[in-house]
Amino acid sequence: MRKIKILAHISLDGVVQAPGGREDNSDFAHSGWSMRYSNKATGEGIVAAHGSKYDLLLGRRTYDVFANYWPKAPSGAIADGFNAAKKYVATHRPDSLDWGPVEDLGTDVVAGIRALRAQDGPDLIVWGSVTVTSLLFAHGMVDEVVLFVYPVLLGSGKRFFTDSAEAWKLELVNSTAGSSGVVTNIYKYAGALQIENAAR
Repeated sequence: MRKIKILAHISLDGVVQAPGGREDNSDFAHSGWSMRYSNKATGEGIVAAHGSKYDLLLGRRTYDVFANYWPKAPSGAIADGFNAAKKYVATHRPDSLDWGPVEDLGTDVVAGIRALRAQDGPDLIVWGSVTVTSLLFAHGMVDEVVLFVYPVLLGSGKRFFTDSAEAWKLELVNSTAGSSGVVTNIYKYAGALQIENAAR
């Protein structure tokens, strides 16, 4: 069975939108908010989080953003890995998937992901794709979450979870603080959040 790992650059108030710049073609005021914290150690941590071999599991918007950037990016561990990885995409327009190797998840995205996860193969890495992330949690198909937490409060922007998402529990596996203030937290999925009744 494959492991599904969700990776995200995230602000202290949960925003994950456009950390590297205006790659999402939006008018988000804080695009590029993570860049001032980039350093060698953070980059090495991001590379390590992917593992030696992986495929990508992406929503259509994130796929399009990546397809516009990574094929033209300078060669490096992330660029080479992304370009070589098989991309599995949730989309209603499979005929327009040009950045390969690529395969659409079909009309039933949950069934498509479930079938992928049951196969033997490399880890499935999710970046961005907040809609896919919510689906994965809702159907218990998350194995690991790696959050690169930046010491910024953005106030607005797309968040890691939508307001309609259910509550889930994660268990901290490891936490590492870098010299730039970025904290890398690795969690494993631990199921639905159970609220204990307060003693009366």
